[in-house]
Amino acid sequence: MKHFSLLMMFALLASGAMAQKNLLKGKITDKNQNPLAFATVILEGTVRGVQSDVNGNYELKDFPKGDYQLKISLLGYEDSVLPFSITEAETKILNIVMTEEPLWLDSFELLSSRGILGQEKLAEVEDFRINAGKKNEVIRIRDIDANLAMNNSRQIFGRTPGISIWENDGSGIQLGVASRGLSPNRSWEFNVRMNGYDITPDPMGYPEAYFTPPMEVVEKIEIIRGASSLQFGPQFGGLMNFVLRKPDQSTRFTVETINTLGNNGLFSTFNYIGGTEGKFSYTAYYQKRVGNGWRENGYFNTDHAHIEVGYAASNRLKLGLEATYMTTESQQPGGLTDQQFAEDSRQSTRERNWFSTPWFVPSLSAEYLVSPKTRLSWKVFGTIAERNSVGFVRQINEEDDLGNRQVDRDYYTTYGSELRLSTDFKFLGLDNSLASGIRYFNGHIDRKQNGVGSNGSEMDFELTSGSEYPRNLDFRNVNYAAFAENVFRFSDKFLLTAGLRLEQIESSNSGQFNVVNGQPQILDPITRTRSFLLAGLGSEFHVTPTTELYSNWSQAYRPVLISDLTPPATTDVIDQNLKDSRGFNFDFGYRGNIGTYLNFDVSYFYLNYADRIGTLTQLNSDGSSFQFRTNLGGSISQGFEGYMEVDPISAIFDKSRFGYLNIFASIAFVDARYGDFATTRLVNGFLQESNLKGNRVENAPRKINRYGATYRYRSFSMTWQLSDIGEAFADASNTLEPNAAATTGLIPAYVVQDLSASFTFMKKYSLKAGVNNLTDERYFTRRAGGYPGPGIMPADGRTFYTTLGLKF
Repeated sequence: MKHFSLLMMFALLASGAMAQKNLLKGKITDKNQNPLAFATVILEGTVRGVQSDVNGNYELKDFPKGDYQLKISLLGYEDSVLPFSITEAETKILNIVMTEEPLWLDSFELLSSRGILGQEKLAEVEDFRINAGKKNEVIRIRDIDANLAMNNSRQIFGRTPGISIWENDGSGIQLGVASRGLSPNRSWEFNVRMNGYDITPDPMGYPEAYFTPPMEVVEKIEIIRGASSLQFGPQFGGLMNFVLRKPDQSTRFTVETINTLGNNGLFSTFNYIGGTEGKFSYTAYYQKRVGNGWRENGYFNTDHAHIEVGYAASNRLKLGLEATYMTTESQQPGGLTDQQFAEDSRQSTRERNWFSTPWFVPSLSAEYLVSPKTRLSWKVFGTIAERNSVGFVRQINEEDDLGNRQVDRDYYTTYGSELRLSTDFKFLGLDNSLASGIRYFNGHIDRKQNGVGSNGSEMDFELTSGSEYPRNLDFRNVNYAAFAENVFRFSDKFLLTAGLRLEQIESSNSGQFNVVNGQPQILDPITRTRSFLLAGLGSEFHVTPTTELYSNWSQAYRPVLISDLTPPATTDVIDQNLKDSRGFNFDFGYRGNIGTYLNFDVSYFYLNYADRIGTLTQLNSDGSSFQFRTNLGGSISQGFEGYMEVDPISAIFDKSRFGYLNIFASIAFVDARYGDFATTRLVNGFLQESNLKGNRVENAPRKINRYGATYRYRSFSMTWQLSDIGEAFADASNTLEPNAAATTGLIPAYVVQDLSASFTFMKKYSLKAGVNNLTDERYFTRRAGGYPGPGIMPADGRTFYTTLGLKF
């Protein structure tokens, strides 16, 4: 925290000390002289821009003398462009009167102003990437009535079709989501980023998302399904990018505090500052969240801090610095057997299990405007983090013997850099947009496991005196990548996209596997180096000015992970020709909006996940068995994803003095099944062969339906949501009856409801409240095979929260 405070002080002092070269200011109003707030004001051809404040005033400071074009944009008004000249140290006043424009039906934000749109789509080309022709969603957090203090993913992703969620972490520390029959395990089938850079330990070798930013500071979540692999690399699920709130461009200094109380001892405080002064912009936040959890032995205590400083070094160059820090203290209540869950799902038989993930993510960035149509972006980022656990981790049907606990610790040190170029140009008479880039990533994981810890009950990751970790592994990943994707616009209605990505990955694993009778067992070092090319094609056809057909085919891959290179026993064998899992995603859909009352996106998808990695039981010449890890086969996921949101009041009356009602349905049918996937097992000394072909993929419900309704009247809104999720299997063998340890068996279907409301008054006060799991359903979404289980991981029952916010 000391480093954040010093950095913030430096930014404020530096911005205050800057000598102002000149000043452009004025007021933006409509034709009736009413002030227009939050209009975007930019100097065209530069990186400089601000927003008008609540009184319509704006100020642009400290830019070189010269001739400029001032562009003002605001939803519902025609863009205004004013040429002007300014000299050194001159103060110039330009007042602007905006002209109201006709109601453009493809304006997503206008729909949002009426409450119709809790979900949008990305622009065709934006932020050095191409989104045209791709299945994508934008979740605007500010438009959602939800328990943001607890990062309630069921509500946050409520309008995003096909998102399956593991609801076993009521603390909100970790996010577990997936789509299209993939595993939600810490969202590891998504390429998880924040502000465009990596925040997982290692997307090439250990892509588990242990860090999730507080939703109170997230402006939006961008999701691009598997077609994102060309521009971002793995995984099959696509990209999930958390975009944090940017510095307030309408004021020098903004302060906001959001405080939440709830049952089970919940207390959360979120505090934010931000603003723009001359060439400098800044934001900083701090969140503290503490609670006892819904289950016994479910205590959590988290701290998040973040700072972002931007500096316009010139009219064409903008520099940025970001740093995020998180500490956690989380007690893990462990799993339950089926009998225990039926008796009381709130109970816990593990009171000595603790988990902690200190996380530090720094980033530097630079954006350079080469020309009005060509821009460069450079990001340098890193992760210095840990994953620490201590506890009694045997099967859940074994009673804790109150002896020494097991300690496992991971240390992550990663860094990388991405250089991207975005340009618009004409070729063969066509309007083109090109996005290209190069990437370097270097990841190092130091894994220490099976240590002998204390026999206490507190969070303590120290080993007993004189002991060492029997397992001490060193995993490294180096990745080079280059990509290019282009949009070919054949007309105002039709476009095609085409792209390629070249990957080179080198993975290595070495170290000590175990200690037996005092003798260390050293693994034979394993190194995998491979290069390959990915390709993709997409298209869009605008059926009407506000609706479009879209389609995309893109190859995808999942790199060999650290778990794939780590044998469970020294007798196990890793295939020397082990390959990355390869495959492709295909989408075909129709999306758009009709008037200000209907928004929709319906699509068919097909996901081919080939070369999945698994283990076969094999026999040595002496009759002994060993496990052989190799590429065994693949799976196919296909189905339908549909989203529709309608406002019947706008449809009938256009405008209403009594508020607006929007009703949404987010539905998905997912058929995820194994193809030819060979397996073996040892029965009475003989190998028995079988095949998973036709089995449903584990943790993949066939039905993922969510429905809801939001009523809005002026500054009041209330949302009811129902989630109707189908049954799933916990293992690839599709075992119906649970085993004694509750790690396999059916995961039953469930229905759960949420109710939330918010009210803003006097423009600076806000009050929110809600009930999650309104009817107190008892259900679970996961049977864990290991930590934080093992066993059934119950979802939270009924919880309450109340939030009071203040902004000035």
